Amino acid sequence: MNRPQPTVRLRVPTHEDAVAWHRLFADPEVMEFHGGRPAELSVYEELTARQRRHDAEHGFCLWTLLDESGEVIGFTGAQPWPRDWGPVGETEIGWRLGRAYWGKGYAIAAARETLARVRAAGVPGVVAVVRAGNERSVAVARRLGMEQAETYTHPTFDEPALCFRLDLTDALPDTSTGNYAP
Repeated sequence: MNRPQPTVRLRVPTHEDAVAWHRLFADPEVMEFHGGRPAELSVYEELTARQRRHDAEHGFCLWTLLDESGEVIGFTGAQPWPRDWGPVGETEIGWRLGRAYWGKGYAIAAARETLARVRAAGVPGVVAVVRAGNERSVAVARRLGMEQAETYTHPTFDEPALCFRLDLTDALPDTSTGNYAP
């Protein structure tokens, strides 16, 4: 049974969003696949500043994710792959939500909006790199129509990192179903 997707809004992160992200991601459960520990506020201050630059340079970034009431609930978006391993030179999409917002459809709704925006910016395809065992993110990638293409060894955790791909050159979003069709 398909339930209606929640309404989400994406915006370029503000300096104040760093504080909201820091609060939302202070939960070890949220950070399980991102190092396991909450990051310092300064990490999010730098991240939001970098995303503002990405948006200005590329037309996309990791946007602040807002729910129906305008509350910050996480981030989603795209950025150039930032590491020297994995899909170097490609555009990665990703999402991270506060624990209270899991399982409500926000990640898939926001990721679909991300795909529409990066496609409009002329990005021909995207990847999502997900640590093995992160079944929630694997499910989001698959619901987006992404297919697992490669597996890399994550250099920090010495475990598999699954690389999912989606070609955006001939896929048009069907917003009524959330599926992609040629």
